[in-house]
Amino acid sequence: MVHVFISYASNPKFLLQVVIVLATIAAVVTVGAPLLNEDPLGRRMKAVALEREQLRGRAREEISERLRSQNLRQAPKPFMKQVVDSLNLSQWLSVGDSKLMLARAGYRGPQAEIALLFFRLVMPPVLALVTILYVFVLHLVSVTPMIGMGIVVAALYLGLKAPELFLNNVIEKRKDSIRIAFPDALDLLLICVESGISIESAFQRVGQEIGHQSVPLAEEMTLTMAELSYLPDRQQAYENFGDRVNLDAVRQIVMVLLQAERVGTPLAAALRTVSRETRSHRLLEAEKKAASLPPKLTVPMMVFFLPCIFAVLLTPAIIQVMIQMR
Repeated sequence: MVHVFISYASNPKFLLQVVIVLATIAAVVTVGAPLLNEDPLGRRMKAVALEREQLRGRAREEISERLRSQNLRQAPKPFMKQVVDSLNLSQWLSVGDSKLMLARAGYRGPQAEIALLFFRLVMPPVLALVTILYVFVLHLVSVTPMIGMGIVVAALYLGLKAPELFLNNVIEKRKDSIRIAFPDALDLLLICVESGISIESAFQRVGQEIGHQSVPLAEEMTLTMAELSYLPDRQQAYENFGDRVNLDAVRQIVMVLLQAERVGTPLAAALRTVSRETRSHRLLEAEKKAASLPPKLTVPMMVFFLPCIFAVLLTPAIIQVMIQMR
């Protein structure tokens, strides 16, 4: 059985067929998933609404201590929780402030932290076994034993860091989505405040309206509205909002809201100023990307376009010279 598996795994035609099948499946899933996917905004809003009802029944003191790290709770998977608790992974595989990282990535509750610790335990041996299979068993990579051991060690390190890299990637995508939609959200928030709506209702209304442009921003604003309604310290809700999003524009608006809560400064004028600055900053970022485009296109044009142009221009002349030389 092992010889048959090794013969198939080392057969280039079989590997090519496997790659073609996987590519076909990935293409079908990529095309069909949007057609079968449910409304992500509605699902996330239902989760936020469910969490709001759970927050209503808890004591205010308990909410003040746990709300930052336990939002949108989900029950941990039994086998993951058993492995994490039995090996005490939270002591030697924790990643700094993992709860804050998970909250910034949109994963909240004990299940998210347990899943992170579980995958940090599982990924290194899995990648190491795959590397050993391809380097030492199938000999698909011709290297010395010392270099092969180095590749295995690198695979172990990559498996340990893979969950962190995944989280950082998700965090950056959420930040980009929020950064693009935040100026529009500020304009809507300013309209709501100037019309006399309370800040809690304004956050709720803006969260509903901005969800079509950025689901993460709608989720964060709706969750902030829930915290403003039930936390004993409203300033803590604003600070939680700034910590979860971790953007300069959001921290700026959080400072404005905190100042309005503490000293009673006019909120509408401050929001108008911050909105104008945020929109100008977004325009400057777009102009900066546009200005950096020509230098980035120089090398691709030299490598891909100029040879084709030279071939089109010089080929007729070369043909004529060769005909005359005959």
